[in-house]
Amino acid sequence: MPRHLINLICGSTGAGKTNYAIELTQRLGAIRISIDEWMTALFLIDRQQPIDPAWAMERISRCQDQIWSTALQAARQGIPCVLDLGFTQKSQRSKFVALVSDAGLLLQLHFLDVPATERWRRVEQRNAAKSATYQLTFNVTREMFDYVEGMREPPVAEEMTA
Repeated sequence: MPRHLINLICGSTGAGKTNYAIELTQRLGAIRISIDEWMTALFLIDRQQPIDPAWAMERISRCQDQIWSTALQAARQGIPCVLDLGFTQKSQRSKFVALVSDAGLLLQLHFLDVPATERWRRVEQRNAAKSATYQLTFNVTREMFDYVEGMREPPVAEEMTA
């Protein structure tokens, strides 16, 4: 199996993406880049209550652009990258697939498919326990969970083999 330099971790809120990404990073000797960590470090202190989805999505888009720039630099040095960005929408996955392809790099899409009821249970548990992955992010409300759930577009078979 070829060594994939760019690994996209796809799944909705509470699917276990961050834990999976941490394990994959260790297994590959890769660097992991998490959208939640970037958003928390750069913008959490500035957020409005309640969080305006348009405000958040604009900042997520800016982070994604900078994350790609960072991942591209690492991958060109032969360092595998694990991108923990959610990739819940097909357009987002397609954008990154095109970027990876245009850069002539190898790509692997990892999809974590967990039922919504189990994912919400995990989110509630993480919020209450303030677990290790909670420390990397923030409290996820039911409203936030449902908002992301409404955008969810699981990958089709062709995406998994591309």
